[in-house]
Amino acid sequence: MENKIFIIGIGPGSSEYLTKKAIDTVKSSDYTVGSTRAIELFDNINNKIAFNVKDLLDKLKKGVDLAIEGNSVSILSTGDPGFSGVLNTVLRIASEKNFPKEKIEVIPGISSLQLAAARNHIQWDNANIMTFHGRENTEDILEVINNSKTTIALPSKKVKDMAQFLLDNGISESRKVVVCERLSYDDEKIVESTLKDIANSEFTYMCIMIIY
Repeated sequence: MENKIFIIGIGPGSSEYLTKKAIDTVKSSDYTVGSTRAIELFDNINNKIAFNVKDLLDKLKKGVDLAIEGNSVSILSTGDPGFSGVLNTVLRIASEKNFPKEKIEVIPGISSLQLAAARNHIQWDNANIMTFHGRENTEDILEVINNSKTTIALPSKKVKDMAQFLLDNGISESRKVVVCERLSYDDEKIVESTLKDIANSEFTYMCIMIIY
């Protein structure tokens, strides 16, 4: 395979949601860069470069450098690369290193937001779709929370903090909320409750909030 970068969406977390395109591309790539959790989804990887939150940027730069040296490189992104994924970061690094954009291919995946909508029978093209990952400011949600559409969001930190933020800004404590936790995993959990109860509950960081 020629020197090229593939930015691959790996779905919400279970190998069942990997696309055939993702599996085939990783199998044929010289190197694969991704989190340990993402890499473990694949059976056939030639050379693994695992990262954690602290060294994410360094490992992405390493992946681009390997492509510049003539290798094919797969970069794994949770969910879909274009939604709260690594797409923009990789494009920026590639541009800084003068790696041609035409040698970068994005392979989409299924996002946890899509799966949350499916689990709850939501026509999500008519929903407010929002991500607050990596953001301190969550005020944008206040602009849409009362527009009569369902809001599906990736919280910035803890689910309870997002719920409390909404309560502090005048949203009714009886507002219906569904929290989808660890979607696609064996211990997947979907909890339907009120905004007040969610603000007093504990969840892992791997959650989607649906606010009706």
